Amino acid sequence: MTRLFNDPADFADEATNGFVAANERWVRRVHGGVARSTTSPDGTVAVVIGGGSGHYPAFGGLVGYGLAAGAAMGNLFASPSAQQVVGVARAAEHGGGVLFSYGNYAGDVLNFDAAARTLEADGIPVRTVRVTDDVVSAPADQADRRRGIAGDLCVFKIAGAAAEQGRSLDEVTAVAERANDRTRSFGVAFSGCSLPGADEPLFTVPEGRMAIGMGIHGERGIDEVAVPSADGLASLLVSRLLDELPDGVQANGQRVVPILNGLGSVKYEELFVVYRSVQRQLTDAGVVIVEPEVGELVTSFDMAGVSLTLFWVDDELEALWAAPADTPAFRKGGAVQQDRVSAAAAEADATGPTVGPASDESRFAGTRVAAALAAVRSLLDDHADELGHMDAVAGDGDHGIGMQRGAHAADVAAQDAVARGAGAGSVLLIAADAWSDKAGGTSGAIWGAALEALGRVLGDTSRPSSASVVDGVRAATEAVLAFGASVGDKTMVDALVPFDDVLRSQVDTGTGLAAAWTAAAGAARTAADGTAELLPKMGRARTHAEQAVGTPDPGAVSFALIVETVAQVIATTEEGKHA
Repeated sequence: MTRLFNDPADFADEATNGFVAANERWVRRVHGGVARSTTSPDGTVAVVIGGGSGHYPAFGGLVGYGLAAGAAMGNLFASPSAQQVVGVARAAEHGGGVLFSYGNYAGDVLNFDAAARTLEADGIPVRTVRVTDDVVSAPADQADRRRGIAGDLCVFKIAGAAAEQGRSLDEVTAVAERANDRTRSFGVAFSGCSLPGADEPLFTVPEGRMAIGMGIHGERGIDEVAVPSADGLASLLVSRLLDELPDGVQANGQRVVPILNGLGSVKYEELFVVYRSVQRQLTDAGVVIVEPEVGELVTSFDMAGVSLTLFWVDDELEALWAAPADTPAFRKGGAVQQDRVSAAAAEADATGPTVGPASDESRFAGTRVAAALAAVRSLLDDHADELGHMDAVAGDGDHGIGMQRGAHAADVAAQDAVARGAGAGSVLLIAADAWSDKAGGTSGAIWGAALEALGRVLGDTSRPSSASVVDGVRAATEAVLAFGASVGDKTMVDALVPFDDVLRSQVDTGTGLAAAWTAAAGAARTAADGTAELLPKMGRARTHAEQAVGTPDPGAVSFALIVETVAQVIATTEEGKHA
């Protein structure tokens, strides 16, 4: 369990601030995470990595010479928002373009892809390499659906070393893709992890048993067996990975980098006991060992678990793996002298969203938007546990807390924006940034995109009309649909689309906004309840899809709750107009 914390909601930010304070030689705080505190030559590719907090030394601990240029860091086990990723990329970019690399999780994909679109619209070229090393998370013929775990380090290191050599963006991308193709990992856990303030771990394993193939965010394993001896565990790890070699690789005579990774609570001495057997078994198979790593490299907070990664190298990959690196948590070779980023540039990179001019009518509407977000915050405080239990049936149980964190952040940001004179559009844009930042994950990305689209349509020049609200909701719907879900996939989309359709139909026939929104909220509630009979086809729930039948989708339910609450705020506003 986690013993040392203040307010659990502040834990990730406080940990990041403390990490930066302890490692200013390598890193500086920027909007969205950390970037190098040292400069890079103009034209250098910026390798930007990231993911949720709680995996140290991934991701901030891998920022420095020879590795990453920056790390976007979300809340605990929650992906960074698109805005966070953009902030880090802008701070890390040196004119050579940006390579995004991260573990292949739905929330990370959504947010990094959205960030890539933003950067490319501004003329910054972006490439992406998603790490897919976890052999248990999908079959070999669906490798693009696999998760990224400790193999992250291999891909990041190769990309960082190639960038340091001055290679082009396409060249760095190609060699990082080859590193990913030649990396395989397999993990086990003896107990789950407990996040700060949580009463229970994200999952449990019976005494004397271990979970096989669990994820690093609390996802349950696919099997459970008795805990073996250290040698027995080594045999399990090695045999499973030798059963699936990359294309063109034969074990006998092939060079490999083994990485035995502790997930948080397994002591180094225990890892060394296991590694002695890992190396012996690999050697017996004819494998040539190259510069192994044993230790905590990609963790899962305080999880008691171990993973083994085999990175099958060729001449080029071996040279890049051995190239110098100097970061807070990973070093190879001698340190390379670097010049520090100027204080002015560091201050500019840490700046968040600003407020522009707005009409008085839009400022008044901004106060109503803020009131709606405050009501949503109160609503989600009341329903966080319910939504979390719903999500835990087939997912990882974090939907309630994620939505709660997002709503709290959006409420605070909206109140601050109103105090600074923001119009309705800017209030929504600033709230969107805060929601996606603090909520993280898939729901953070989706709600951030939806609020941003709504704010973009409403703008800051006039009081929103029924027609502009309908157009804004349609833009928000299209932004959410762009993430790939369709009606019937058992997601928030199942409630969003009927809400959008009914709202537009009601307003088009002359119904006032308050009545139209209430009718649309009723349609969303009916659709959300109906998702109980659906089989999930998107997100983490699809791994345990059958277990989800009979339980409504938490994303659809939370959407219905929110639009029902907003209906009350709109009705109050309409009454005030006619009083």
